[in-house]
Amino acid sequence: MVAQAAATKGAVSVKVEDAESLSGINDRAQLAAAEDRMYAHITRALRKSGVTVRGDARVDAGVVVEPDVVLERGVVLRGATTVKRGAFIDVGCVLTDVAIAENARLQPYSVATRSTVGVGAQVGPFSHLRPESAIGEEAHVGNFVETKKTTMHKGAKANHLAYLGDGEIGAGANIGAGTIFCNYDGFKKHKTDIGAGAFIGSDSQLVAPISVGEGAYVATGTTVTKDVPADALAIARVKQENKEGYASRLRARLKAGAGK
Repeated sequence: MVAQAAATKGAVSVKVEDAESLSGINDRAQLAAAEDRMYAHITRALRKSGVTVRGDARVDAGVVVEPDVVLERGVVLRGATTVKRGAFIDVGCVLTDVAIAENARLQPYSVATRSTVGVGAQVGPFSHLRPESAIGEEAHVGNFVETKKTTMHKGAKANHLAYLGDGEIGAGANIGAGTIFCNYDGFKKHKTDIGAGAFIGSDSQLVAPISVGEGAYVATGTTVTKDVPADALAIARVKQENKEGYASRLRARLKAGAGK
């Protein structure tokens, strides 16, 4: 690192603090060594500013991290990412061009690109925020949930196993496990609108373009193909039928067929 350069009677004197920083790069091994020195310098600067950086977390030069942030091992922050005071980025998260607000928490192995995470929001573990995802204040995106071009407003939750693409999810709405926003018809993308306080039961499919009104309830296992008014119950499933004593006969038939 060149720390100081001064001109005296036409001459320039240079003080070098780290001669290795001026070494050439002629192969991949030297390139890797130079990268390690650069990341070590960034890590030192972050720690001195009040950021907790553990283990091998790597932060690009263009990233902004405020004091009282915790970056756990294996975290990678890239591009124009910003992380505000009090946020916690847990093990293995990879963020590219993402804005993380105050006191947000990202659980292990979450991946986000060109998205925003609001104040006090929780993401992960194993969540994927694709571009143009906006996770609002105190919203929750749980394990194995994928979002794309979707806004979740304050307090909205999708805690398990869901795909939310091209959507608008109102404040306090709950998205059940296994829910899918069916946003693509093979030619165009379409939007799903979920009103504030709505409840989407597990294993539901919403075929966009579609809207579910405020406070509406979509029953578990429903395929929604027309708009649901506010405060309405939408249910679309085959009626269950129980055939008494049929299971033993079915097993006997299947066993006989397997022996052929």
